Amino acid sequence: MGAGDAIGIIPGVLMLDERKAAILRAVVEEYIDTAQPVGSGHVANAPGVTVSSATVRNDMVVLEQEGFLHQPHTSAGRVPTDKGYRFFVDNLVEPQGLDARQAEQVRAFFNRAHGELEEMLHDTSRLLANLTDCAAVVVGPPHDVATVRSIQLVDLTERVVLVVAVLSNGVVEKRTIECDDPVAPEQLAAVAAHLGSHLVGTDAGAVAAAPPTGDAAVDRLVAASLAALGGTDDDDQVFVDGAFRMANAFEAVETVRSVLSILEQQLVVVTLVRDVLDRGLSVAIGTETGMEPLNECALVVSPYEVAGEPAGSIAVLGPSRMHYPQALAAVAVVSQRLSRRLTEG
Repeated sequence: MGAGDAIGIIPGVLMLDERKAAILRAVVEEYIDTAQPVGSGHVANAPGVTVSSATVRNDMVVLEQEGFLHQPHTSAGRVPTDKGYRFFVDNLVEPQGLDARQAEQVRAFFNRAHGELEEMLHDTSRLLANLTDCAAVVVGPPHDVATVRSIQLVDLTERVVLVVAVLSNGVVEKRTIECDDPVAPEQLAAVAAHLGSHLVGTDAGAVAAAPPTGDAAVDRLVAASLAALGGTDDDDQVFVDGAFRMANAFEAVETVRSVLSILEQQLVVVTLVRDVLDRGLSVAIGTETGMEPLNECALVVSPYEVAGEPAGSIAVLGPSRMHYPQALAAVAVVSQRLSRRLTEG
């Protein structure tokens, strides 16, 4: 047994002995529940803390000196710092599932979740916001990682045609074409077959020309279909729900305004989520987000997949004192179920 084992060191980048870790856990959990500074008297009665209030007070002073706690007022209790939350998340949060009610909510949602990807991702953001009581973000799959799975043409009227492209990442692109002349069903079938033979399996972000068929009417419709598909907006789709919940999370109006402003900027949200994932994090706390307006926030993120390939990402954004075990469980379960649903089609 090594020295670390002898004194009960908990593994992690930041080291605390078991007693101080238990005290820090008690402070974080109480502050998450109440949003009020936590005193030593409450901590002394918390599970896992078996020492007197005087010992707790001394250890809380040490935790403050080491940067895990902060005392907002001279006579008040302590609140966790970003460093304290980070230790809590990395060392003290035990894996847990959703409670029975939430698990049933997720199961029922994905059992009835069918239809177009855009609608499903929008509804998923609402589900995640309801599960966590935080703002929820769902980033749709980018086009540059998808291939064309199928092409279909549907006659809406004799001169209006709907071009439908199904992509490997679950996206369904729909574009409407207005034709100068009536389109016969056999022409639609010929165009769909020609496009399918040349586009299926190719990069959706680089829809190219198809060789002529020799039939002028068919070739005109092929060209119009390619032009419509080539005009696809390459910007990532971002679905945000529950932003209003941030208003209840902070006392300062300016903080609420700054956070809401971030959530309204699609490119900023996508960049934020991807940056956190690229750094190998599942949780970014305070300054770890890299954005000053979010210094009092935490972001929990997870990617989702389609057929084993990376597709998009989901996240919840809340105050630094968010309920981390619940948020981590919700994000993990929803990303797994969303991946399964998109893979199944």
